Amino acid sequence: MGIALAVWTPVHAATRDQTVPAWLEGHVGEEDGQIAPVVLKRARALYMRKVREGTVRNPCYFAMDATRPADLGEGHLGRRFYTICEAEQAFRAVPSGHGSGRNLKGVLDFSNGRTCAANFGNAEGSNLTAGGAYMTSEVKTSFKGIYRDQNRQDAALIRSFVQFDGEGETANARSRAIGGHAAQLVKGICLRKSPGDAHANKDGYVLFGKLVDYAAGRSNGCTSWSASDARQIIPMVRDNPTTLYIYPESSDIDAVTKRVKAGGKLPATGAYWNATCLKQIGAPRFLPASKLEPIIAQYQADHPAPEPRSLPICEP
Repeated sequence: MGIALAVWTPVHAATRDQTVPAWLEGHVGEEDGQIAPVVLKRARALYMRKVREGTVRNPCYFAMDATRPADLGEGHLGRRFYTICEAEQAFRAVPSGHGSGRNLKGVLDFSNGRTCAANFGNAEGSNLTAGGAYMTSEVKTSFKGIYRDQNRQDAALIRSFVQFDGEGETANARSRAIGGHAAQLVKGICLRKSPGDAHANKDGYVLFGKLVDYAAGRSNGCTSWSASDARQIIPMVRDNPTTLYIYPESSDIDAVTKRVKAGGKLPATGAYWNATCLKQIGAPRFLPASKLEPIIAQYQADHPAPEPRSLPICEP
């Protein structure tokens, strides 16, 4: 997707009518690949505000609807992360993971399934998605390990991570290490003797393991994309920050839950939740940091992590 920087200025965006342009209206709806009206309205409002404040000059902005299903079955992933470039009249919807949550066995289970998220929150150590306003920030790139590719050749996983900065309930995004990255990692790591390898340590060993792609799975609370989508999204914000609005916020969750528990259906306007996921989860739940962090801290104190072990040497 090209970016028409030459024809865009902050003044154009800041003074643009808040009415959704006709070309974008065609992408508004609740079908897969469409963006729900409330999600678009809030994402545009956040973007326009940051442009007026002078903190954003990027011609594109992002949104995500975490109430939608991640997995549609039969190998199809739900498209619920949106890149919107109004100057180019460009709209793109791609899959994205949601926070896995955790099961603190015997204490509290706030884990999420692969298809729909029922639990949301902003507590450190919770692995939950927190909805609200974010800005993209610096991009950090790091080496994750060597693996064998489809041709049985050595390949290095170099993964980029876009740090998010939030406000309000998402203000702790940096301390939570919340951001966006490709849904890939190297697992089952051992140390392979590879003298001369650019990624080897001082003793000549390099991290070696198996590449795992979890684009169809869950994340630790970050926004995860397929490797191919990440290669398109991350360059858009490198040294050029923009906004990301993630739905739902805690107030949305509370409103939907109250309506469901009262036995009423969600109105056509107002409280919104994806119908497929609402049917599956029953009612969503927001667990605020003020309540959840002490529980997590006590659980970790009662269940200390084992001492870290040295990585094994790879078998020949």
